[in-house]
Amino acid sequence: MHYETLLTYIVPVLLIKIALAASRTSPPPEAIVVRQGTTTAGEFSTVNEALLSIPDDTSNQTLFLFPGIYFEQVHITRTGAVTASGQIYGYTLDTTSYVQNQVAITFNASATSIGDDASGTLRIRKTNFSMYNMNVTNTFLGSQAVAISQFGNQVGLYGCAFIGFQDTLYANAGSQVYLQGYIEGAVDFIFGSHGLAYFGGNVIAVKAPGYITANGRDSDSDPGSYVFNQNTVILAPDAAAGTSGAFYLGRPWVVSSTVFPFKHHDSRKKMVHRVIFKNTVLEATPNPALWSLWDGEADSVDHVTFADSNTTGSGAADLDRAEGYNISTAVGQNWESWVDMDYFV
Repeated sequence: MHYETLLTYIVPVLLIKIALAASRTSPPPEAIVVRQGTTTAGEFSTVNEALLSIPDDTSNQTLFLFPGIYFEQVHITRTGAVTASGQIYGYTLDTTSYVQNQVAITFNASATSIGDDASGTLRIRKTNFSMYNMNVTNTFLGSQAVAISQFGNQVGLYGCAFIGFQDTLYANAGSQVYLQGYIEGAVDFIFGSHGLAYFGGNVIAVKAPGYITANGRDSDSDPGSYVFNQNTVILAPDAAAGTSGAFYLGRPWVVSSTVFPFKHHDSRKKMVHRVIFKNTVLEATPNPALWSLWDGEADSVDHVTFADSNTTGSGAADLDRAEGYNISTAVGQNWESWVDMDYFV
């Protein structure tokens, strides 16, 4: 989906928030400025040029991006804090959500030949990183192609949109939150192995029959889980025919046959999956089973925790209970020390 079309159909979703909107149209003091086509001394025309200008030390830095579509792959690896309070800002007329975002980073890469992480449009591998009001897209279709690859710790993504088809959002390691954003895809489009992730107040758009989540670990002792709270599931307006009733909230992800070799039962290791949906509004109707096996194998769900509570909306059905799961169980007891409370739900 093109960035230009994103706003044409997502605006109605969060109209109620417009009255509370605050704009962010100018850089904060001492921010590094990124502006396409700039000829101003001290500004940069690409995100990567701006990142390369930052010394690899522990000093605090701030990036601010003016409107535009930045065609590049961005890898966040810096040792020091990216900004004074862990923020990269995108230009927006409404800081409360993704709806009025004016900045997009887009790339086209398939994971088939180079791997999930390497295909990511935005790749994060650092502690104490946050990003606000940015749209991130991988435009490749036909196989796995990651928009965001997240391996950092204490990472917050606020009012951001992540757009792809298969494997859009790779929440693979570290504590991370996704708040008041937009996530679009079709097959396994929120996935990973060891991430501790919390998703709150997002719009989750399904493009084709498939699976919203694919999560997997190889040990009961791995604390990772995906907790979803107060999200809205919709059909993307360009969703494939037959998507309604044909997508699932999730399935266990088998990382490889060496981890969970179904065809060699004598050497198989169990796969642990923990995905919790709470207070979800289903404006799109999932498959009544809600949950799918991996490759049709009945014992792929032997060690699965999949639950839901207080589901509402036209697509809702009676689901399992999910009490006891919250942001603390998802990303740790110290979450208030690094999560932006202005976006928390």
